[in-house]
Amino acid sequence: MLCTGARILLESLKREGVDLFFGYPGGAVIDFYDELSNHPDLRHILVRHEQGAVHAADGYARACGKVGVCLATSGPGATNTVTGIDSIPMVIFTGQVSTPLIGNDAFQEVDIIGITRPCTKHNFLVKNVKDLAGTVRKAFYLARSGRPGPVLVDIPKNIQQASCEFVWPEDVVMLATSGIFEEVSWSEIED
Repeated sequence: MLCTGARILLESLKREGVDLFFGYPGGAVIDFYDELSNHPDLRHILVRHEQGAVHAADGYARACGKVGVCLATSGPGATNTVTGIDSIPMVIFTGQVSTPLIGNDAFQEVDIIGITRPCTKHNFLVKNVKDLAGTVRKAFYLARSGRPGPVLVDIPKNIQQASCEFVWPEDVVMLATSGIFEEVSWSEIED
């Protein structure tokens, strides 16, 4: 089925068993919020500040034993989440300016990947809508596995608006190579 990146993100959250998440809307994630109205089975708690979203996701993960999930917009919205990132299984989704604007000091652009590298287990910048479902799968896998911890996924606005076929990866194989995680197919492992 052909889906926008925003819809792929919501479908991926459902596949991961998410039924509740916390967030605060903004321009870089408005496509996601527009699509949310088509998914009444996903409950969204609107917080008053992005820091509240990440603290709520933290508390939810501690109380329920599930991966906490929160969403924030780009720039100051994304940086407001940093204070609440703790060694708890959670996935933080942040909006980002469109990919052609990254690195050009665009309005509300921030290097949230660089900022959160020291305080997350791993983080991702999605550069192609075809990689979004697989990235969400990897993020939840990493948040739950080994020593559970926080993972951040930064999704540019044009990736949320782009369309592709929704393909959910049933299996994820992660190998650590020089501290970088990458997906490897079974045929590569057998060789």
